[in-house]
Amino acid sequence: MPMRETPPRLPALHLVARGLLGAALLALAGAGSAAAQEPLRLRVVGGLGGVSQYTRYEEPFWRERVSELTRGRVVAEITPSDRSGIPPDAMLSRIQRGEVPFGTILLAGAAAEEPEFQALDLPLQNPDIAALRRTVQLYRPHLQRLLAERYGIELLSVLTYPAQVVWCRRPFAGLSELAGRRIRISSLGQGEVFEALGATPVSVPFGGMVQAMRDGAVECAVTGALSGGAIGLQTVATHIQDMALSWGVSIFVANRTAWNALPEDVRTPLREGLNGLETAIWAGVEGETTEGMRCAAGAPGCNGAAGRLTAVPMTPDDAKLRRGLLNWTVLPRWIDRCGPDCAEVWNGSLAAGSGIQAHAR
Repeated sequence: MPMRETPPRLPALHLVARGLLGAALLALAGAGSAAAQEPLRLRVVGGLGGVSQYTRYEEPFWRERVSELTRGRVVAEITPSDRSGIPPDAMLSRIQRGEVPFGTILLAGAAAEEPEFQALDLPLQNPDIAALRRTVQLYRPHLQRLLAERYGIELLSVLTYPAQVVWCRRPFAGLSELAGRRIRISSLGQGEVFEALGATPVSVPFGGMVQAMRDGAVECAVTGALSGGAIGLQTVATHIQDMALSWGVSIFVANRTAWNALPEDVRTPLREGLNGLETAIWAGVEGETTEGMRCAAGAPGCNGAAGRLTAVPMTPDDAKLRRGLLNWTVLPRWIDRCGPDCAEVWNGSLAAGSGIQAHAR
C-alpha cells in the first residue's frame, strides 16, 4: 500500500456515517410516497486521495458515472479514506456495523483485525501483475464467503495500487546482495523478508525517504516506482529492481443490509459499473507500474520526472530465493499471526497456483 503523509482528519464524518444506513432504509421504505421519487443519495468512502486511482477512476465514477448508469436514480458523494477521519484499522468494523454503508478497505490496514486478508498480497507472493491477477482469481471466492458469513459484508470489487519495488543508492544484482543494508519498509511482512536476508528494516515516512537516503540513514527503500519518482528518489538512488515485493490490495464493499435494501434495478447497474471500474483500475495500475520503471531508467514512454537508474531484473537466482523466502519465512510468519485455519485456507485456495503448501507450526 502506498505510504503517504497523513492529511488532516475530518472527525465528524463518522458521526454522519452512523445515520447513513438508517436514512437509506427509510427512503426505501417510503417508496410509494412522493419523496421516494427523489434520487437515492449514497455516501461512499473511497481509496487514498491524491493518487490516480482516486482522481482518475473512483471519484469520476461515483460523482458522474453512477448517475448515468442508474438513469438518475442514484446520486453519490465520495470521500477519500485518508480524509474520512476513519483509521484504516477501523474501516472493517465501521462497515460491518453499517456506520459506513459503502467503503474501501485497505487490506494491509485491516490485517490486524482479519489476518486472512493478507493472503492476497504477502511479500514476494506476486512478483508481477500477472501473478497478482491469478492470486485474486483463486482467492476471490473464499474472500467473498468470508466477508459475507463473518462480517455481513458484500464484496463488490478487488483493487490494487502499483507495485512496490526496491530502490537503492548503490549497486545490487539481486535480493541476496541486500544483506547488511538498512532498508526502508512499509509493512511488517516486508521487514521479516529483509531480516531473513540479513538486512535491517527501518521505518521512514513516505515523505522522508529521499532525505533519509541522501543522509545515509537508509541505503534502500521500498515504495512504488512511479510514486518514488514523484518525490525525487531518482535523484539519490542508482538502482531499482523490477520485481514487485508487494502491491497494496484493497476491496470495495457494502454493508449487506444497505446493499440489499437497494432496488434490484439499482444494484444490477451498480455492480456492472463496479466491474468496469475494477477492470479500468487494474489496467491503469499495470500501465503506471511499467511507466514508473521507464521513468526511473530514463527510457522512452515516461511522462514524469526521468532518472538514470539501472534496472535490476529478476534473475533465476532471485526466483529461487523468492520461492524459498515465501516457503520458509513469509508463509510461516503469516500463519503464526493468522492461526492454523489459515494454513487450510491457503492450501484450499492458493497452494495450487503457487506450488507451495502451507503448514501450521
